[in-house]
Amino acid sequence: MLLALVATALVAVALLSEELLPRLEELWSRHRARRRVAPPMPYDPGRERRAEQRARTLLRSCVNEEEWAMYRDLGFIRVWGAQADGPAEAGGTGGAPYAYLIHPHRAIVAYMAQTHRLLNEYCVAFPDDTRPYGSARLPDSDDVLAKWMALTGDEKRLICTANMHLPGRQLDPAKVKRDLWRLSQWERARLRAAARRAGSAPGSSEPGEPLDTAG
Repeated sequence: MLLALVATALVAVALLSEELLPRLEELWSRHRARRRVAPPMPYDPGRERRAEQRARTLLRSCVNEEEWAMYRDLGFIRVWGAQADGPAEAGGTGGAPYAYLIHPHRAIVAYMAQTHRLLNEYCVAFPDDTRPYGSARLPDSDDVLAKWMALTGDEKRLICTANMHLPGRQLDPAKVKRDLWRLSQWERARLRAAARRAGSAPGSSEPGEPLDTAG
């Protein structure tokens, strides 16, 4: 009787092993795959800096001289609005021209150029899907260039697809007003410098000295 029970148990184990072994092997393979760690990529501390240098070179080659100088000196770029009727938020036709401020990795801010009244914030993002490690954000200058190209290429499309918020949702309005004040001071300084250069150019008159128009 005992011998029969032992034989029956052996047969049952043999039959079960045919079903269980493949499953056990599959579970073990999955377990090893989960525990397997990809070899770490060597960290290059200069990679971020080189990427930003390349991005600044590309930005400088695309924007005009004033926009590049603005970004170099102030850290942002102003883009004038292109829609003839102005944005709907401006309140109709005949209003002051409007413009946008573009900062790296911050919402685009629309404002009235004459009064500096803030209109809206437009949140857009351009991830860097090519980077093998680290943050997925573009270098600062690449982010500015992407927004600049989107605004100058198809302003209406960007405004329609961006996440729009009232001023103050993401950016401190006082900080934006401060940037607008810095921009106005920067433009005045450039005008004064241009006037000095024009006054000291060969053939130009000294300040207070009339031009010699005798011919």
